[in-house]
Amino acid sequence: MLEPGGKGLRTRLFQIIFESDTPEGKAFDIALAALIVISVAVVMLDSVAAYHERYGALFYGIEWTVTVLFTIELGLRIYCLQAPGQYLKSFYGVIDILAILPTWLALFVPGAHMLVVVRLLRTLRLIRVLEMMSLAGQGSLLLGALRRSRGQIMLFLFAVFMVVIIFSTLLYMIEPPEAGFTSIPKSVYWGIVTLTTVGYGDITPVTPMGQFLSVLIMLTGYSIIALPVGVFSAEVITALRAERYSDESCPGCGRSRHEPDANYCKFCGTWLNEETPDPRQRR
Repeated sequence: MLEPGGKGLRTRLFQIIFESDTPEGKAFDIALAALIVISVAVVMLDSVAAYHERYGALFYGIEWTVTVLFTIELGLRIYCLQAPGQYLKSFYGVIDILAILPTWLALFVPGAHMLVVVRLLRTLRLIRVLEMMSLAGQGSLLLGALRRSRGQIMLFLFAVFMVVIIFSTLLYMIEPPEAGFTSIPKSVYWGIVTLTTVGYGDITPVTPMGQFLSVLIMLTGYSIIALPVGVFSAEVITALRAERYSDESCPGCGRSRHEPDANYCKFCGTWLNEETPDPRQRR
């Protein structure tokens, strides 16, 4: 658990940087997310030869501006924490370091122009945007539904993988190597592409039995591909229903499922807030 390193300015910075329940904290998260998106967009556009040749100087300036801002942000994170080493060893701390390290190393390491490709590690900063999304109510709800349905989804993926293995092995036994089925792993690649109905066409069966099995695996894909979506949707609906009602039980009848802002039990009319007196008894 991260804690502020002291009172006053360090506590205030901790609340802004690591918490999102204040206007300043939300503004910081939005600004950081925008900066991350800009930095990743620059790295991606700079990889296009035509854009690099035309806007290379602009991209270089933006890259250094972003790097300096990221460095300041990392410095503020270290400054406001009681145990900065704990943060730097964490997953997000490592990502923060990797986001700025290549650009700074280019100033001191001979032949550092070879490190240009390492700038792509900055795309890992997009994980921070996902972290910010999870802090929002709806994002937390979706992640919770995904965690609760992970067992069913993993079981589904295992079953799909078994189907792919079976069909792919059969195709490897039936089809000639000239058709592209030179090994079982190669056949598994074909099976995954066919089951997901992508169909690249680089490997295709040529025998009637192989084509028949291809039809079966494609129909199987159409039949089961929407199953995990249904499982996840059911968990989301359950979470939405649970969020709508409070878990507080009525002190009178003991029943729950009241609206969060309800003052009286909808079943027996008992006053729900036991910490304050019932206004009706004052009359």
